[in-house]
Amino acid sequence: MAQDKAAAQDSKGPILKLELNRLEPAGESCRTYLLVDNSRGQALKSLKVDLFAFDNDGIAQKRLAVELGPVQDRKTMVRLFDFPAIACPKIGRVLLNDVLSCEGGDASRETCLERIETESKTAATFTR
Repeated sequence: MAQDKAAAQDSKGPILKLELNRLEPAGESCRTYLLVDNSRGQALKSLKVDLFAFDNDGIAQKRLAVELGPVQDRKTMVRLFDFPAIACPKIGRVLLNDVLSCEGGDASRETCLERIETESKTAATFTR
């Protein structure tokens, strides 16, 4: 079973991990620290993602398109952005809704989406 998982991973390329690392108040917005771990992958000129913030009751509150690129090869970095007009404690979950663009090497929007794994170090979950 572990071999099957490894074989499936090899077919879609190295994992690109997105970690919701920190949420902090920034005026009336919620500043978001997103760790982008591309430690095993090739460089990407662009990685634009579509995110939704849901409240603690599971109701969609904010949608945001965020450019995370350029993403260097074999590098981990932190990207900051704000969810406008929403308090951090009201965010119960962040959803990676889609990859809007992914450019670099042999990457495509579909292959990037397949490679991405999400996790969270915050009280809010981060799913795809």
